Amino acid sequence: MDQYKDIKTFDQLIDLEHGKLGTESRVEYEEKAQMFIISEMLKQARKEANMTQEQLAEKTGTKKSYISKIENGKGNIQLSTLFRLFEVGLNRRIGLTFL
Repeated sequence: MDQYKDIKTFDQLIDLEHGKLGTESRVEYEEKAQMFIISEMLKQARKEANMTQEQLAEKTGTKKSYISKIENGKGNIQLSTLFRLFEVGLNRRIGLTFL
């Protein structure tokens, strides 16, 4: 617990737990965190559209199992597929921000 005594910010905690930006462990952590966010956004948008996973898959030319995998944060999604799911399947605009 001594290693946590000087931690005052969330960024410091993440650095301690997962390494500094650019390290392999931090990149892996950041990828998983972003996938979780995308999966939750997809799930929420699909539910707000009153669509089942099967309906979304049919509308976008994918499979229900793929939608399920993405919503559970288990899959790897291509940017083109992400756009198709949101813009074609759910009639939602998507934007990217690079920091």
